[in-house]
Amino acid sequence: MIEHVPNHHELMKSMLEYDLLGFQTKRDLNNFLACLRTYFGLESKDGVVTTERGQTRLQKFPIGIDPKQFAEYLAAELAPAEQEKISSLLQDVEGAKFAIGVDRLDYTKGIDKRIEAFSQLLAAEPGSISLLQIAPSSRADVDEYQKCKEDVENAINHVNAEHGTDEWRPIHYTNDSFSQAALARLYRAAHVGVVTPLRDGMNLVAKEYVAAQDPKDPGVLVLSKFAGAAEDFNADEALLVDPNHPEEIAEAILKATNMPLEERVKRWRSMMDKIESYTIHDWSAHYLGELDKSSITVPADQFHILGRGWTNEAHMPLYQSYAAALTAYNEIDPADAALKEAAYGAVKSAFDALAPPLKHTQDRLWDLPAATASRDGHRRQELRGRED
Repeated sequence: MIEHVPNHHELMKSMLEYDLLGFQTKRDLNNFLACLRTYFGLESKDGVVTTERGQTRLQKFPIGIDPKQFAEYLAAELAPAEQEKISSLLQDVEGAKFAIGVDRLDYTKGIDKRIEAFSQLLAAEPGSISLLQIAPSSRADVDEYQKCKEDVENAINHVNAEHGTDEWRPIHYTNDSFSQAALARLYRAAHVGVVTPLRDGMNLVAKEYVAAQDPKDPGVLVLSKFAGAAEDFNADEALLVDPNHPEEIAEAILKATNMPLEERVKRWRSMMDKIESYTIHDWSAHYLGELDKSSITVPADQFHILGRGWTNEAHMPLYQSYAAALTAYNEIDPADAALKEAAYGAVKSAFDALAPPLKHTQDRLWDLPAATASRDGHRRQELRGRED
């Protein structure tokens, strides 16, 4: 819940200072809208929230990866020391099917439930599959994370003692970090990718695992329905599970190990098409393109006082009012001093309403001209000098 976040009111207010807010999933977007409704009484219309500052658009932008770069990782040479580590790990699982999990050592990643799932699976199908769990330490100086590490290691030792033999160990575990090129090799060798966080914004490991597969003999992705990637991959592609229920994870892994080649290829191809059609580069271009739509350019020859600048769409009526007043002012015969003075009052009133929000917007953006008349206190004099 948002109230558990320190200074959550200020955080949400600060987020509404932006023209565009991006979220990984529709779920996260809806959660933020619900918080705005609960704490500020704000409603959205077509994904737009209007405040005194202006308009903030909320939109889903699911981050992708670069599949071409991942293919290059598979072909890249590894440093000798890392190559030796990879060879050792693959030798440990040689001759049997194995699943891979790659997660920060964090209680949100559901590693403990995953280990319990393997224990259940091995009780039903002894020696059927092993797990390579890579879990670099996270926040090791925090007591709760240290306890998480201890709990995971104790659970692994218990499973290995109960289901292992002198010749075979069910779970291979390391806290080492690996390069993307090394991980790509491990992903490709694994028959099953297990991505079962309790909650995750996206989890790119899911997409990386798919991108690393052999098209002729791909592995199967077991994916938490609470990972953001589950909004991208449906049940006909990944095997979706509730990460809180080890029996579901165990059942999905068993299904994955016995899945026919034709079905594996079909599922993989569908996921890979999605990965290739919306890469990290498409994500970036999409985001910036939508940001562009949030603003309008006021041409220099129309905005005589403030110069050229960007302003939020919510300010456009104020600009139009100013522009209409200025046009009327310019059309009056300079010889009619009284009418000119009255029209100037209308221009100044419209300008005074527009200048503060526009200045606020200019101060937030990075590609604007240097100080203009709106920011040096000489608006009236410059207007008279230019227009009289």
